[in-house]
Amino acid sequence: MKLISWNIDSLNAALTSDSARALLSRKVIDTLVAEDADIIAIQETKLSAKGPTKKHLQILADYFPDYEIAWRSSVEPARKGYAGTMFIYRNSLNPTITYPEIGAPSTMDCEGRIITLEFDNFFVTQVYTPNAGDGLKRLADRQGWDIQYAAYLAELDAKKPVLATGDYNVAHKEIDLANPASNRRSPGFTDEERQGFTELLAKGFTDTFRHIHGDIPNVYSWWAQRSKTSKINNSGWRIDYWLTSNRIADKITKSEMISSGDRQDHTPIKLEIDL
Repeated sequence: MKLISWNIDSLNAALTSDSARALLSRKVIDTLVAEDADIIAIQETKLSAKGPTKKHLQILADYFPDYEIAWRSSVEPARKGYAGTMFIYRNSLNPTITYPEIGAPSTMDCEGRIITLEFDNFFVTQVYTPNAGDGLKRLADRQGWDIQYAAYLAELDAKKPVLATGDYNVAHKEIDLANPASNRRSPGFTDEERQGFTELLAKGFTDTFRHIHGDIPNVYSWWAQRSKTSKINNSGWRIDYWLTSNRIADKITKSEMISSGDRQDHTPIKLEIDL
């Protein structure tokens, strides 16, 4: 089975805009089409509460014929057009789809952050983890989220093996970002967020990229848009992950980044596993 995950940073912009960035985004979509994955997880769709429009659905159907779509958007009292997730999966698959709420702080459960696909022998679940925010103003809520999300994954894992993916908004170890020393209190690399991810893995999950590649350095999944040279200089962060239950880690055959060319921000990540 081949699975891909990508934080798209606005589905509408990627599909309908004529900006230079949107054209780069569509090149990435072309790459995903060529990958011919079974399941694609998309984060930060930024769609309205009503979800994809007819135009969006038609464009997606043109790109991905013979696939079904499951989506979840931010709804009141959360911010409009914020966060959001989507699965694109082969119509030969027949998952049970859930949109869990995990008892998260603030409006986080209303922000469209988790979708789960249940199959006979495993789960596939994606997450768009809340950012701790400028000035770490949302760090305490983020810590609460991490606790509740880890408990949710453990609950799934108690039933059957789990494949979990998404933008986790944390670089787990120093090797996972280019400049750890200058980012000690930056959102995504605080001790608190890193400890939260450590505790998540301790509940029985494997970071598939490190499982396959060990301590290979300088491989990242995100480069800041605000810096014109971040990608040229490979000054990146690895904050997007495919995790699996420990007991199926031996079935992983590939876990890697998919090139997004000149486009900064997130690059797609791929998992191949023999289930």
